[in-house]
Amino acid sequence: MPGFSYDVVGETRPAQDGWLGRPAGYRRFERTVCVGRGTDRWEAVAASVLSWQVKIRSGFVVRPVDGEVLARSGARYELTVRVGPLTVREPVRVVEVVTGAERCGFSYGTLEGHPVSGEEAFVAHRSADGRVWLTIRSLTRPADSGWRWLFPVLLIAQRFYRGRYLRALPPG
Repeated sequence: MPGFSYDVVGETRPAQDGWLGRPAGYRRFERTVCVGRGTDRWEAVAASVLSWQVKIRSGFVVRPVDGEVLARSGARYELTVRVGPLTVREPVRVVEVVTGAERCGFSYGTLEGHPVSGEEAFVAHRSADGRVWLTIRSLTRPADSGWRWLFPVLLIAQRFYRGRYLRALPPG
């Protein structure tokens, strides 16, 4: 099984409300948006997050390498996205899955061949007042591959897709 293409595995910490780390050499990102209120909305958002709907609704195809689409710790996936005439392939492995009554989500890390190097997390959580939230976290640096020279362009694409992620589960 191929290893991760970065050295701070687990650093996005989807089980925690906050995360402190800012590892040297990585760009850190976190945004949280309200996606609704109530138990029914919580259940729908939690299920959507764990089934990769944030990525899928943002234009990615998620293909499990080791089984089903539902995020599972240690499972490998191949994410693909079309950018103009190109299809970009992103091999990843799930680092951690959280399935609690108030917090649900997962993080995944890049494998060799991914255009960037790092980790991303998608987390649904709810507050005591019943509001449901989606948090996106990531740590990114240039990959040690042929993609490295395109990193400035990849950062623009990353910003574009993060915007899509945050709108993938509109308030219901």
